[in-house]
Amino acid sequence: MRRLVPLAVVLLVLGWMLPSSLASLRPPPDDGTPTGIYKIRHVIVIMQENRSFDSYFGTYPGADGIPMTDGVPTVCMPDPDKGTCVRPYHDTADKNFGGPHSHAFGKTDIDSGAMDGFIQAARDGFKAACERNVDDPNCSLDQRDPDVMGYHDRQEIPNYWAYADDFVLQDHMFQSDLSWSLPQHLRLVSGWSARCKSSKDPMSCRVSERFPGSTKRTQYPWTDLTYLLHKYRVSWRYYVAKGDQPDCEDDQMFCAPVPQDAKTPSIWNPLPSFRTVKADNQLANIAPLQRFFSDVRGGHLPAVSWVAPAQAVSEHPPALVSDGQAYVTSLINTVMQSDAWDSTAIFLCWDDWGGFYDHVQPPIVDGQGYGLRVPGLVISPYAKQGFVDHQILSQDAYLKFIEDDFLGGQRIDPKTDGRPDSRRHVRENEPLLGNLADDFNFSQTPREPVILPLHP
Repeated sequence: MRRLVPLAVVLLVLGWMLPSSLASLRPPPDDGTPTGIYKIRHVIVIMQENRSFDSYFGTYPGADGIPMTDGVPTVCMPDPDKGTCVRPYHDTADKNFGGPHSHAFGKTDIDSGAMDGFIQAARDGFKAACERNVDDPNCSLDQRDPDVMGYHDRQEIPNYWAYADDFVLQDHMFQSDLSWSLPQHLRLVSGWSARCKSSKDPMSCRVSERFPGSTKRTQYPWTDLTYLLHKYRVSWRYYVAKGDQPDCEDDQMFCAPVPQDAKTPSIWNPLPSFRTVKADNQLANIAPLQRFFSDVRGGHLPAVSWVAPAQAVSEHPPALVSDGQAYVTSLINTVMQSDAWDSTAIFLCWDDWGGFYDHVQPPIVDGQGYGLRVPGLVISPYAKQGFVDHQILSQDAYLKFIEDDFLGGQRIDPKTDGRPDSRRHVRENEPLLGNLADDFNFSQTPREPVILPLHP
């Protein structure tokens, strides 16, 4: 077994809290041995940045990938500037630039289901960003040929493909909304993204997929998952890497670096801005990344964890793909080398498509619709081996799995959770949404760890 190479990140380390369980909501077997989903006592959601499914797994065997005939793509995106079209191509570059990923540009990409607006959106987004930020160094780069049609394969991302070989790849995982990072991360922890007239009144909130407000100035009064986890004494922690924020505050392509750490609200760290977190005195559960490593190695991993990177290791263009893969591998290796491995489910995903090409039209749900497809992987000793899951999923499925595992199926639902909230639709109950439990075989002997090199 390879020794894990320490990640070169120096962060503050807070104290630890022993995990607790919600035994009262779980009917235990007669002999007290966990069965089925209850064998999972630790759920870890690792969220990376800005990659479409086709850009990472478009040529993975058995997946719903880039349309091809005899290995040649059959699709070609119109390039309005050149009057030609561009086919998907194998991109071996470690640094990518992608395209815009706001709601408006997402609609351009989708083009009413034609899925052919990616080059146009990339060109328009680049021009708009540089008109707004003339001095940004990205604007001096040659963007005559946007790389949004490029895809990577086992050559550039061998570890991600190895996880797909050994565990579960989801080829119909859609981001929860058609928008950028902030709405996506609000949905990741609360199942909703909204804009509120009053920071104190949850009934003043209305769904917003575009700009729910600045994380530094806005207080979110609606209900998030940590409210229920705290209410039923289920331990949780949100780990944040110190560095620069991986995306722009106003959903633009380029912006000046914005510092990020566990103590400051940010696009990738929205929980400090939720009134529930403050009211429940849970701010200490938002912790530096280094705490993740010490919690795992020390046997203090909580029941529910989210892990958010900093820009350098996020895979958000122009961050290097290889640095992001090494960072993710270090997280997973650490879990696999710990006592927690035998009872853990790791959900690895990318928050939005980042402007990169994908050929599948997103489904429409609750009048809003999911966003474009993103890569999704399930890594666990109980995950099916080499399984490609074709279910329609969104990142709402993570909430659903956590609620089924630790909360007896309780949803973030104002009708049942004991807290006022103006949302009209409970995303976890969406009939179209698949069930992550189908990616597991809880009857199998727990799988052995698959320790991978950080720099293959």
